[in-house]
Amino acid sequence: MASDFRPSTDRRSRIIGQLRYASRPRIMGILNTTDDSFYAGSRSMDEEATQRGAAMVDAGASWVDIGGESTRPGAAPVSVETELRRVLPVIQGLRDARPDALISIDTRHAQVAEAAIEAGADMVNDVSGLRDPAMMELVLRTGCAVCIMHMQGEPKTMQLEPQYSDVVDEVAAILSKTKQKLIEQGHPPELIVIDPGIGFGKTHEHNLELLAAGRRLLQSDGPVLWGVSRKSVVGHLTGHADPADRLPGTLGLAAVAHRMHIDLLRVHDVQAHVDLFNAMSVSSTQPENVE
Repeated sequence: MASDFRPSTDRRSRIIGQLRYASRPRIMGILNTTDDSFYAGSRSMDEEATQRGAAMVDAGASWVDIGGESTRPGAAPVSVETELRRVLPVIQGLRDARPDALISIDTRHAQVAEAAIEAGADMVNDVSGLRDPAMMELVLRTGCAVCIMHMQGEPKTMQLEPQYSDVVDEVAAILSKTKQKLIEQGHPPELIVIDPGIGFGKTHEHNLELLAAGRRLLQSDGPVLWGVSRKSVVGHLTGHADPADRLPGTLGLAAVAHRMHIDLLRVHDVQAHVDLFNAMSVSSTQPENVE
C-alpha cells in the first residue's frame, strides 16, 4: 500500500531542490499518454512514451509529468481503468530506464495517484486542486510532493463564460486556502507547488492578469509552476491558431518566466527550453557589449 511510501532523506532533498528556481526555471516535460491532447505532437503511448520520457530527462528536464486523461477544454473524462492502463507501464518503464528521474503523475483521481506513487512517481499534479478529499488524504498519508492547480469548473465546460470579480485575488485565495489546509495537517510546505491554471476556466484577459501577477499569487513562500506551453494564450498573443506553430511564442513566455523567477515550467519542448535558458545565461556571465 502507498501508506508506507516515504521518500528517502536524500531523494526528498533532491525533490525539494528540483521544485525551486535556481538561476533559471526548472523544466517539467509533458508526456501525454492519450489520443486527444490538444497538441498532437505531445501524444505517445507505451514504449514510445517511455523512450520520449527518457529523452526529456537526458535533455535536461528536472521532471517528467505523465498523464493519461486529456484535460483540454471540452475534453470528456476517461475511466480510472483506462487512465491506469495508460500511465502505469510508462511510469514503471521510465523508472527502470532512468532510476534517478523525478516523475509527476498528472491526474484528478486518487486511485490513479496512489497506483502511480507505488509505481515510482514522486509528485501528484492535480488540475482539480485537491477537490477530492481522497486526494487530499493520499497526499497527507504518503508525504509526496504535490502541485495544486486552480481550475474553475470541469474540463468539459470550464471555458463556457468563466467569470471572476478579481481573477488574481480569487485564484490566490483558493490556492492559499488549500495549501494552508495541507500545512496545518502536517504536510511539508516545501513540497507544495501552486499553479494558477492558465487556460483552465479563464478568458484570455484572465490568463494575462495571472501571468502578470507571477509570484504575487503566493500568500507565503513556495514554488510556483506555469503551464503555458503551446496553449491558446500563446495563440492569442501570436495569432497562431494551430498549436504546432506556437513554439516561438511559448519560448517568449518562458523568457518572461525566467525574469519573474517562476520556479517550474511545464513544457512540451524540453530541448528548446534548455537551449533558451543556456542562451539567456550569457547575460550574467559576459560583458554587456557581447555581440
